[in-house]
Amino acid sequence: MKGILLAGGSGTRLHPLTRAVSKQLLPVYDKPMVYYPLSVLMLAGIREVLVISTPASLELFRELLGDGSRLGMAIDYAEQPAPNGIAEAFTIGSEHIGNDPVALILGDNIFHGPSFSPLLRRNAQQIDGCVLFGYAVKDPERYGVGEVDADGRLVALAEKPVRPRSNLAVTGLYLYDNDVVDIAKNIQPSARGELEITDVNRVYLERGKARLVNLGRGFAWLDTGTHDSLLQASQYVQVLEQRQGTRIACVEEIAYRMGFIDAESCHRLGVEIGSSDYGAYLRAIAMGET
Repeated sequence: MKGILLAGGSGTRLHPLTRAVSKQLLPVYDKPMVYYPLSVLMLAGIREVLVISTPASLELFRELLGDGSRLGMAIDYAEQPAPNGIAEAFTIGSEHIGNDPVALILGDNIFHGPSFSPLLRRNAQQIDGCVLFGYAVKDPERYGVGEVDADGRLVALAEKPVRPRSNLAVTGLYLYDNDVVDIAKNIQPSARGELEITDVNRVYLERGKARLVNLGRGFAWLDTGTHDSLLQASQYVQVLEQRQGTRIACVEEIAYRMGFIDAESCHRLGVEIGSSDYGAYLRAIAMGET
C-alpha cells in the first residue's frame, strides 16, 4: 500500500501564524505537526509516501523530511498549486500510487490510541473498496457524518447534516483500493469549485464497498485548525508524554519499532538531533533503556 500525506491549504484560520509557513510545519508540543500524520502511515506499515503541498512550502518539507531514507522509507513530493479539494490528491499522486491501494491522510489530523498499528494494518490488508475511520463527537452537525449497519458497513454519508442520524464524524484518514484513481478523475467539482472526498466516498458507498471503522472510546482524534485547538493538542501531547515517559508520533522511534531501521541507525539519529530531550530519548530507545 502506498501513502499520500496531503499538507496543502492556506491555514487562514491560523493567521497570522500561517502567513509565512505551512500549518503542518507548526509545532505540536515537541515536534512538527506533519510528524503526527506521517506516523500514522508508518504504523500502517507504509514505507512509500508522497507529500503533497503548496509550491511555496514544498522545499521546507523536503528540508525537514528529506527522501525518507534515514527512516528506512521513500518520501517523494508533489505540488498542489491551488486548493482544489482533497480528492485531487489521487490525480496528482496517480503515478506514485501505480497499481497499488493507497492510504490518504490529511496533514493536520492527529490520532492517538491503543493498538492503533494492528488496527491499521488489519484494515489495510486485501482492501476491496474503501475504509473510513469514524470518531464519536458531540457536535456531528459540524462534520461529515457516517451511518453504519450492524456489520460496520457504511450505509449513508451526510456532509454537515442539520439533523445527524449518527454521531460518527468521518476523520481525515482514508484507505482505498486502486479504483480510487479513476473515481477521482471522473468526479465533478462541487459548488465551491473543489473535488470533494465525500463524492469519492459516495461512489464506493453506491457500490456497496465502503466500511466505517469506529475508533471508539480511548482514542483521540485532535483538531488543529484554530489557535485554541492547536494549543490544546500540544497540551494533550505534553501531558501524556511527561506522565508516561514515552513520545507520541516520534517517527524515528516508530521506524525502529516497525523494523524500518536498526538500533544503530536509531542511535545515530539521536546523536544527529543533538542534546535536546528528543535526541536523548532516541539514544535511550536504541540502547534499550526505555
